[in-house]
Amino acid sequence: MSTKPVGRVVTFGEVMARLGPRGYQRLAQVVPGMLELTLAGAEVNVAVSLARLGREAAFVSALPQHALADAVVAQLRGLGVETRHLVRAAEGRLGLFFYEKGVNQRPAEVIYDREGSTVSLLGPERYDWGAIFEGAGWFHLSGITPAISRNAAAVALEAVRRASARGLRISLDVNFRSKLWQWEPGTAPRALAARVLRGLMPWVEVFLGGPEDVAMLTEEALGAGEGERRGAAARQLAAHFPGLSLVAMTVREAVSASHQRLGGMLYVVGSGEVFAAPQQQGEFKLYDMPQLVDRLGGGDAFAAGLIFSLSGAAPAEPQAALDFAVAASCLAHSTEGDFNYATRAEVEALAQGGSAGRVNR
Repeated sequence: MSTKPVGRVVTFGEVMARLGPRGYQRLAQVVPGMLELTLAGAEVNVAVSLARLGREAAFVSALPQHALADAVVAQLRGLGVETRHLVRAAEGRLGLFFYEKGVNQRPAEVIYDREGSTVSLLGPERYDWGAIFEGAGWFHLSGITPAISRNAAAVALEAVRRASARGLRISLDVNFRSKLWQWEPGTAPRALAARVLRGLMPWVEVFLGGPEDVAMLTEEALGAGEGERRGAAARQLAAHFPGLSLVAMTVREAVSASHQRLGGMLYVVGSGEVFAAPQQQGEFKLYDMPQLVDRLGGGDAFAAGLIFSLSGAAPAEPQAALDFAVAASCLAHSTEGDFNYATRAEVEALAQGGSAGRVNR
């Protein structure tokens, strides 16, 4: 595992407008009526979280030329995210999605409306990769970006190639979304995702995903029992892709849509060690979250927490990095919207076993 500190962290992907009813209302209850608009997108979520934690973070994407997109850029800048390499173009639109929160036994629902978005239409030649990666040390991408279009998949491949050529560490969060992998008629979403993501994997050093993602990429069944499934999956993935140094996974138990338990696992390829978090009095015990405020963005907060821990002047040891990442994800579930507004001090306090429910005065 590399211990070299990095400079700017660059993320590339799509930023969208997220529209949804307040609280736990359903779309049928509020249309016609009012929907709340916030911003969302896997890679922009990571960039915002990193900026909030104190890391220099740049978000790269493409947006249309209109007032709503101007407002998006202003919001990101206000949160401390570098936006100078956002491409503005005449073609395309701002992607949207509609979200109904889940509660108790009713699951959450997502409706995508992002076809023809500006970032899905532009090719790799529209981005100044030399300037984008100047002074950067880490590049983060999710599997959602190549899922949205053939053009976006080509951009993702070019980006990881350029980032690798400049010596950046590269992380990939699979984030498989079957509703999105539709741009090649006649190819099943899972098969298309496997083919495209396997094309990115030779450049990836830090992998984030679950056992199902590993099975998809390796085309091998997982033979271990449930207790060893994640560790076995990580070893299996590393055997297929020798460039990997770390494999990270979240551990989630769903009691209901609004009550879940959260933890994480980190596999260090070089040593073969497996770490688990959170650790309470030396034992692995999931964070109990009986009142989720917002489910979306939790995995991105985990990714950002891991990147933050590993990209500083003194990179954290694996256990500390995982502790921080899981705590960041846990706190993200307490805030409305996709963005994680938790501060570094708040995450560190939880990661170090800080008590919950008190009033800070």
